[in-house]
Amino acid sequence: MLKLLTPCRLGALELRNRIVMAPLTRCRADNDGFVPTDQMARYYAQRASAGLIVSEGAIVSPQGRGYPFTPGIWSEAQVAGWRKVTDAVHAEGGLIVCQLWHCGRLSVPAYHQGEPPVAPSAINPNWEMFTPQGLAKTVTPHALTRADIAGIVADFARGAAHARAAGFDGVEIHSSNGYLFHQFFSSCSNVRDDEYGGSPENRARFFFEVLEAVGRELPFDRIGFRLNPMLNKFHGIVVDEHTVPTWEYIIRRANQYGLAYLHLTEPVSPKQIEGNPHGLADVGQYFRPLATMPLISNGNLTRETGEARLQGNLCDAVAYGKAWIANPDLVERFAHDAELNVPDVDTFYQGGERGYLDYPSLSACSKSVRLG
Repeated sequence: MLKLLTPCRLGALELRNRIVMAPLTRCRADNDGFVPTDQMARYYAQRASAGLIVSEGAIVSPQGRGYPFTPGIWSEAQVAGWRKVTDAVHAEGGLIVCQLWHCGRLSVPAYHQGEPPVAPSAINPNWEMFTPQGLAKTVTPHALTRADIAGIVADFARGAAHARAAGFDGVEIHSSNGYLFHQFFSSCSNVRDDEYGGSPENRARFFFEVLEAVGRELPFDRIGFRLNPMLNKFHGIVVDEHTVPTWEYIIRRANQYGLAYLHLTEPVSPKQIEGNPHGLADVGQYFRPLATMPLISNGNLTRETGEARLQGNLCDAVAYGKAWIANPDLVERFAHDAELNVPDVDTFYQGGERGYLDYPSLSACSKSVRLG
């Protein structure tokens, strides 16, 4: 039997299998109140056979917004919308945690009444962001003050409390992919000379302030976090000589909290680390000996490569992204070694039900064959 199909425990979370649905931005929320919709509840319920669903990023405040049609977790209306999602998943026997998100400098003034977005330092990532009007260039962000940082810590605590009220089984702190926490971690985006910059301890200070605030709202064994150490030349982040020591510090200190899991993303392609002396070809292999908490591995993995990572004790569960988009019954397909639907990339962020709710299940495909 595939180890992917066996149960496992991540902190307080009892998973019926080790196949995790990775957080996937799909841009299907209401764009006025950033409220989760009924079709989002149907989408997640279709995929409730996952051992664990990590929700798409839920923005902790209007300041944290970086994209259109993405859900929030700061208002009562949003809590009510998310409650429909969690109820639908739980009705199918699934588990779901809420990914708490702040985009930081990866945003545009149009989302902030013309004001620049925020970041640890006033450094433009020089990226292009998706908007309803097309791609828009980023600008130099506002460097956060100490008071600003304290306010964002409070926003994450409120987000955790709202996630609990919405019925989520836990939360994941989105501390990767070049967003706000990652901006604090990286020396290319954080040049502060106060207690939030310089050493790994200082660059990680904001993250641990948030973690402890979130831990006052939820038990630590229902909290996970996500790191993408080898994100290089994407979203304005560069892997340098400070990257690995900073992540070593973060993981060793995070071990002290008894967290549910650490969600690690492998390099998306060899080109991410090619020619970079500071890169790691296998993130899980390097950091597994350092982490005492359970690990989820993610990054363009297949049924076979995910199983190999489990068999090699490089992780405790495996997260899939695009495979879940196109295969709401991914667990069943893995169990039968069945062919996977191919995702329609053009529909990833376009809104509507096409490419969202209409991918056929294995049973539907079998009926189609029999009827044909």
